[in-house]
Amino acid sequence: MLQLAQHRRRAIAPSHDRRPKIAVVYGVPAGMGGLGQQVASVIQALAADADVHAFGPGHTPSWPLPVAIPCVDWHLAPRAIAPCRARFTWLRWYAGQMQFLADRALGRWAADNVRRLKPDLCYVFTQVGLETLAWARNANIPCVVESPNGHIRNFRRVNEAEARRWGHTNFRGHPAPAMVDRIENEYALADRMRVSSQWSRTSMIAHGLTLPIGVFPQPLNLSRFYPGREAWPSSGSLRVCFVGSLDLRKGFVYLLRAVRMLGPDRISLEIVGATGDRLCKRLLARERTGLDLCCAPGDPLPALHRAELFVMPTLEDGSPFAVAEAMACGLPVIVAECSGAAEWVRHGESGWIVPGANVEALAVALDHALTRRADLRCMGRQARLDTKRRAGLDCLEPLRQWLLGYDLPTDAAAG
Repeated sequence: MLQLAQHRRRAIAPSHDRRPKIAVVYGVPAGMGGLGQQVASVIQALAADADVHAFGPGHTPSWPLPVAIPCVDWHLAPRAIAPCRARFTWLRWYAGQMQFLADRALGRWAADNVRRLKPDLCYVFTQVGLETLAWARNANIPCVVESPNGHIRNFRRVNEAEARRWGHTNFRGHPAPAMVDRIENEYALADRMRVSSQWSRTSMIAHGLTLPIGVFPQPLNLSRFYPGREAWPSSGSLRVCFVGSLDLRKGFVYLLRAVRMLGPDRISLEIVGATGDRLCKRLLARERTGLDLCCAPGDPLPALHRAELFVMPTLEDGSPFAVAEAMACGLPVIVAECSGAAEWVRHGESGWIVPGANVEALAVALDHALTRRADLRCMGRQARLDTKRRAGLDCLEPLRQWLLGYDLPTDAAAG
């Protein structure tokens, strides 16, 4: 692993002669899932004042923000790994290594193209930015890295612990050890880092990072995610919703066990998401037995409108969009303290904050929600108001200024 460099701020100032040229390197289609929404938001922030060249897998047809897709030069990455190789070779047993190989291939392709572009600024996302960052440092081009989570070592530690706890096996998913080294090298080469929560910033500093870290919240499409009009019941099972991929890091097993502890007749749970690996599929099949539960991938909005309460017991996440979307839909939420979402919740007013990986604490919070069932709609209104203040499109302006070199502190914290 590269040694951490002595970081200094190298910012670009707006030019009177021409618009700055910015390269954005990303690995998930802009607009797809939480990470894709983060890609879309930074492109949106920059496109008004810069010529943005986006290097990655393109974008979804539906832009996740309530504005038109900005004018951007999209440079589409080739497929990194053929589907037959992922399905019929040893890689199918090592999802983390497959992700590493795919991201490294995309990173090499992007760097070759960025070199020819010669941008004024490089903005890269972790996993796919190493080669571009190495070129930018040698070329004295300012470069920013965005991390959607906490420090990558904490990310892997959580997954390793959960794999041992629930599967009695070694962790083979993302991030693989090679990916951990790759991302730490990205940290070392960047001039600045952007994260979406103070929780992420604290995680980075706790693991020894010294580069300037800016905290800027993610915007949300508040016109798409709005409170439902369906009447909430006053009796019967409490309608609870969980949205997200059913992987070990999301803590779904703790939620299922907490529901069982309270009694399956008291909670009706709807999960919107898909299982990613064999271990999680087996866990879901085992832990759902006897529960009032439905689970399917798809658009989360109908499920959010049917629910009275949203629960996200994730064990590591910098800015889980599912929580913000639920709050925008007027739902009180239960979140674990080990994610950026805990910063958005007023404990006892717009939801509850619980320790991570703790079935008993989750069960207690669910019981509080049942006891205060008549107050949940009022708590949800508070959650909606807080989200409107925090996640409107105007939160992109401080990020734009920070990136383009205006007079903001290098460790600026917005929101």
